Amino acid sequence: MAPLISPAELDTLLRRDPHVRLLDVRWRLDEPEGRPAYLDGHLPGAVYVDLEHELALRGDPREGRHPLPPRGQLEQAARRWGLRAGDHVVVYDDLHAVAAARAWWLLTRSGVPSVRVLDGGLRAWIAEGLPLQTGDVQPRRGTIQLDELDEAAVAAIDDVEDWPWRGTLLDVRAPERYRGDTEPIDPVGGHIPGAVNLPTTVHVHGGRFRSPDELRAAFASVGATEGVPVAAYCGSGIAATHTALAGAVAGIDVTVYPGSWSQWSNTRGRLVAVGRTPAAEVVPS
Repeated sequence: MAPLISPAELDTLLRRDPHVRLLDVRWRLDEPEGRPAYLDGHLPGAVYVDLEHELALRGDPREGRHPLPPRGQLEQAARRWGLRAGDHVVVYDDLHAVAAARAWWLLTRSGVPSVRVLDGGLRAWIAEGLPLQTGDVQPRRGTIQLDELDEAAVAAIDDVEDWPWRGTLLDVRAPERYRGDTEPIDPVGGHIPGAVNLPTTVHVHGGRFRSPDELRAAFASVGATEGVPVAAYCGSGIAATHTALAGAVAGIDVTVYPGSWSQWSNTRGRLVAVGRTPAAEVVPS
């Protein structure tokens, strides 16, 4: 199944299929609580998903800022959203699908077969003149059963340390954070030695994902091609799932390092590279 769905396609699907479940995953770094905006207007029937508390685990800082939730926590959240076996799940947000991608990635890697992301999100839906609903949606509790997260989709901190010597490791943060010119959140600036920079912003244009051919070209420009092991990390494991989604559109399998820079930079003994690869300077963390 294609990982993206357009507003027009979703509108048609909603009219024909009663088993469509909409999830509103509004979140961003400077405004992590998206519920107020959700209450002001969302897709009809959409349930609000709290990324900070349902799609992440609040744990030890050494695990990163947004560790993956255990299966039981995610399953209870999915049941709160009303999900049942056989549902067609569509997730969206209002900022280039970065937060929506986290929900897409977690659910698909937990065995939910039909999960798509609304291409263009809330803004594209509104631009098509499609209706919104205000207030909260509290669905009847679901009964879905999730699998343990697919281990092959997840890279641990020791995995990414060795990754550049057997594949391509993508740092998907802004170039200035990758180079170490600035670091507004984590204790150390720079990147994992051997990682190459491919910011998430290159995957979208006008709020929507670029074509599969354009995405493949972007990945290929940094050595990430089909058949080459590819892993991605970001600041805390959110934006990296957006790169995994772009990879799925392009036909490239991308493993995610959930701990990302927030874990790496908080772990003693991990080397840090600054500047541009390959002529980056490596210093102790």
